Amino acid sequence: MPRPLRVAIVGAGPAGIYAADALLKSEAATDPGVSIDLFERMPAPFGLIRYGVAPDHPRIKGIITALHQVLDKPQIRLFGNVDYPTDLSLDELRDFYDAVIFSTGAEADRALDIPGIELDGSYGAASFVSWYDGHPDVPRTWPLEAEKVAVLGVGNVALDVARILAKTADELLPTEIPPNVHEGLAKNKALEVHVFGRRGPAQAKFSPMELRELDHSPNIEVIVNPEDIDYDEGSTVARRANKQIHMVAQTLENWAIRDVGDRPHKLFLHFFESPAEIVGDENGKVVGLRTERTELDGTGNVKGTGEFTTWDIGAVYRAVGYLSEELPKLPWDATSGTVPHEAGRVVEGGEHLRSTYVTGWIKRGPVGLIGHTKGDANETVACLLEDHREGRLHAPQAPGEDAIVRHLEARGVAYTTWDGWYRLDAAERALGEPHGRERIKIVEREAMVKASLEAAEAAEKAVEAVEAAEAAERP
Repeated sequence: MPRPLRVAIVGAGPAGIYAADALLKSEAATDPGVSIDLFERMPAPFGLIRYGVAPDHPRIKGIITALHQVLDKPQIRLFGNVDYPTDLSLDELRDFYDAVIFSTGAEADRALDIPGIELDGSYGAASFVSWYDGHPDVPRTWPLEAEKVAVLGVGNVALDVARILAKTADELLPTEIPPNVHEGLAKNKALEVHVFGRRGPAQAKFSPMELRELDHSPNIEVIVNPEDIDYDEGSTVARRANKQIHMVAQTLENWAIRDVGDRPHKLFLHFFESPAEIVGDENGKVVGLRTERTELDGTGNVKGTGEFTTWDIGAVYRAVGYLSEELPKLPWDATSGTVPHEAGRVVEGGEHLRSTYVTGWIKRGPVGLIGHTKGDANETVACLLEDHREGRLHAPQAPGEDAIVRHLEARGVAYTTWDGWYRLDAAERALGEPHGRERIKIVEREAMVKASLEAAEAAEKAVEAVEAAEAAERP
């Protein structure tokens, strides 16, 4: 009797869930059907949406509603709190599944090779994002001692970091931020945040809506130097050809010509300033940022002018891109931080690695918006299904749906499930309800797992126990 096509997806963020959705919408989903298991190293699903999007972006987090509908499908199972390759290796995945799709995304910070990058007070934006989003595997505190802070980069992550640093803690209190993040932000001393880009307004990678949101806070005064509004022929062509570029440039122009107001926190957007060095004192702490003034070369690119400025800065956050982590047993391109592939088929030594695929940022690099991963998923799934039709997939040794469950339980893995997510979700909402908040995010991995395995009331007690233990450890 024919059995369903068994597919494992490693990574339950948007890319992995979109791949599952593409499989379910394919012809293969009809008799005998498709059976999909998603493996996620966090106890909760949704990846970047839960741990990479700023908490004051409920519109973007609304994408979870669509992803939720996919995970509700009976052909899909979620195994959370399962780490590749510690809990489940590639060889073991091949024992249970016809094909494996890796969609592990990107969480690390891309390096920036300038002097002083290693100084105390120099941080990666991804690390800061993980902290304020309550990632279970990062420290619970963050140093926020600097009154003047620099953010390097002109993408949406740079805007998120700058906005969180410039807002007051109470502005963020209605969001899902956990108590430790609110407590940390309440001690934030930043009064000036400076965002630096080495090119001009037409080359900024902001989305128009994200940019305009900077100006919505009653506590943030956004300031743009009129001398930074400049375009060459390449910039003008780009602006005419792309509506989003035009809208970003127009917003920056409007800010450049207005009078500076009296909001208490100042957020400066600097263009044509290329970071050259992070300046430290004798104790190895950041005390400044040195930039070189640049100018457009006619094509939309820039060249250095040899004119340098040293800015009084006490902390520097680099938001120059995310970087994926190398996956054991898979080929790796260290330059791009991706797995080599052809249309999603993993390639090693010039040959397709049988039954092994990639999608999302591990496939194409951390560029584009969340919705762009749908195209990646469709392409990868099309290749997988073609290989299935042509008989190019390997035959798993134990394709039954209960085999992986027995394997994880025998190994003692405390995995969470989709039903467990409903329990965790209920526990977080229960924590927020007394405070008039939609939810308060549970941070500790142990508490997340406990909430996923038990009723919401028991989970709340687990959270209280963790918080009490943390309080007892504080001096």
